[in-house]
Amino acid sequence: MANPTSFLTTSDRFPFDLVRPHLEMVETAIREQVRAFDPAVEPYVSYVCNTSGKRIRPALAILAGGALGQTGGAQRKIGVVLELIHMATLVHDDIIDGAVTRRMVPTANAKWGNGLSVLLGDALFSHALALATEFDDISICRKVGRASREVCEGEIVQTQRRFDLSLTKADYYRIIEMKTGALFAAATGISAALTGADEATEAKLFDYGMRLGTVYQIYDDCLDIVGSEDSVGKTLRTDLEKGKLTLPILNLLESASESQRTKLNKRIIEQEPLDLTVLVGIAEYEGAIESAVDTAIGMLDQCRDDLAILPDNEYTAALHQITRFLESLLVKCRR
Repeated sequence: MANPTSFLTTSDRFPFDLVRPHLEMVETAIREQVRAFDPAVEPYVSYVCNTSGKRIRPALAILAGGALGQTGGAQRKIGVVLELIHMATLVHDDIIDGAVTRRMVPTANAKWGNGLSVLLGDALFSHALALATEFDDISICRKVGRASREVCEGEIVQTQRRFDLSLTKADYYRIIEMKTGALFAAATGISAALTGADEATEAKLFDYGMRLGTVYQIYDDCLDIVGSEDSVGKTLRTDLEKGKLTLPILNLLESASESQRTKLNKRIIEQEPLDLTVLVGIAEYEGAIESAVDTAIGMLDQCRDDLAILPDNEYTAALHQITRFLESLLVKCRR
């Protein structure tokens, strides 16, 4: 049973510091995969790979494997596969949302247009799936394929349900489990499978990843409302403008007065922009953010429970620390 207090020195550091050398090898591996593309395509892939984030999924795969005694090439490889899939989803997300910046640089669609960017995302997806077939165990490839399908289905359902007043919180949770949680869960669950862990341990790590990814998306949804583009480094307020009914908005609709709800519903039905000025004029605006943050923090408690099955070591401690780090970010969303 895990006792993370045994590794407070490790867990007080930024949670990915422990696997930094492995993440550097992941970066090298991603660059190698970039060179596998046709020379005419390579510059586009390289641009996306250099502007695509913190490598959270590879880090989770390595930490989950490390908690079970294995941090080798298999964990790094599945991390690369999942990161390429994630990059593909970012390219497609930016097209759908009309985002013009990510990590403070122009998005692919802002640079080259939607047509080329769609194809670029497709190329990344297909290359990742081809790379997954190199694992000896065919079940690994199946799990990668299943996670990829979940991500795509989540994006489809979310796009389909924009400006949809019948969307429930259960609908919202299912959407974000598919579009974000699926790849987090694949990172931790598949990594456990690669160590030869038993089904119960794999299931617990899968659940940890799913919950963590869900919380991460709730945080991102809150940030879209209260964040600063200068500090976040990407286009914000797109959820409001595009009619995505995220948890803070659903909380607001639930708690608003009848007249306030009528005002919001009218804007949603007529697909008018749900700008921040409208939201802050509603008395329960801050409470809606607060409630979303509290929900996410409760899920992080469940994440920590999922880790109880793991051995007591520095990698398990780092998995705990990720939950505390994300909790500290969530608290900052409270206004």
